Amino acid sequence: MAKNLFNHNVQLVPLNIKNAEQNTFRMELMNVPYLLYEVETLSTGEKIVINKPGGKRSWGRLSKNDFMVFIYSPDNEGLWLISHPEILEDLKLKYQADKKETENIIYGLLDVCNGLEPDNVIINRKLKNINGIETEKLLKVYKWIWGQEDCNYPTAEGRWLSMNAILAEFNLKKD
Repeated sequence: MAKNLFNHNVQLVPLNIKNAEQNTFRMELMNVPYLLYEVETLSTGEKIVINKPGGKRSWGRLSKNDFMVFIYSPDNEGLWLISHPEILEDLKLKYQADKKETENIIYGLLDVCNGLEPDNVIINRKLKNINGIETEKLLKVYKWIWGQEDCNYPTAEGRWLSMNAILAEFNLKKD
């Protein structure tokens, strides 16, 4: 019996590469483009994109519901796999520049964590950009990162693990 066998709905994209000698075949395979889902478009022209499966392994097995979240820049074809530490560091720099607006951004993140759409949160809270990562980018990327965490940890804290860590870092409450 196969170890890593699971049933999952897939969308197939035909790819035809003829067999060839080692280096030629390898180069053809290396030139296969990434396939990603475009889930958000930012006002900068960048896109939030995801791929599934993302490659996470739990107990040695591929996690079938995992996906990875990237910020894609069409201008230079850059894929940024943004991390929690990068976002936290950005929030700390914002906090040094403008404590009140950073707290407003964090409460905007809390709104997104609670299920509100980022564009609506930006409008309703009148969120602004401060130095560093654009506010829109933070809210939209976290929407999808939190979805990823909810898929990866369905019986644990999921999204709340990172949201609670942000609130604690800045000594803010959920209220």
